[in-house]
Amino acid sequence: MPLYDCMLLAKPTVNKQAIQNLVSRLGERVFKCKGVITDIKSFGTVQLGYGIKKLDGRHYQGHLMQITMMVPPSFPGRLQYLNKEDRLLRWLIVKHRNTVYGLEAVKEDDGNDELSMFSTGSLYRKEREDDTDDDDDDDEGDDDIEKQEQY
Repeated sequence: MPLYDCMLLAKPTVNKQAIQNLVSRLGERVFKCKGVITDIKSFGTVQLGYGIKKLDGRHYQGHLMQITMMVPPSFPGRLQYLNKEDRLLRWLIVKHRNTVYGLEAVKEDDGNDELSMFSTGSLYRKEREDDTDDDDDDDEGDDDIEKQEQY
């Protein structure tokens, strides 16, 4: 099952108990789909970059929550009920890409040999060659100055 992050931005007037109820309802739906909630984070009250207009006015701050879950790919389509939730300003679900799970993650190496494809001396040699080219250019510039002094 893929890993998803669900971001919930609740109105600042909503109390913590109502937000907990909202998250628990979401958790019940996750468990009904044989999914697992792996992490829940609360970022508290955040200031928004612009006001979000709702029926009860414009909101410039909100309570931000992040719920990380492993659910079937069909699950995000079942979250459309959040559109009708009057306690939310916005919600978003994001799928983690290129994430390895379970035994596949254990079998892969730790990436210790990632730098082995680069040779250690190649950068140093290029630097030295570039330094010698710069010296030749400086000598040519000196010749131009001497020619100008002769005229």
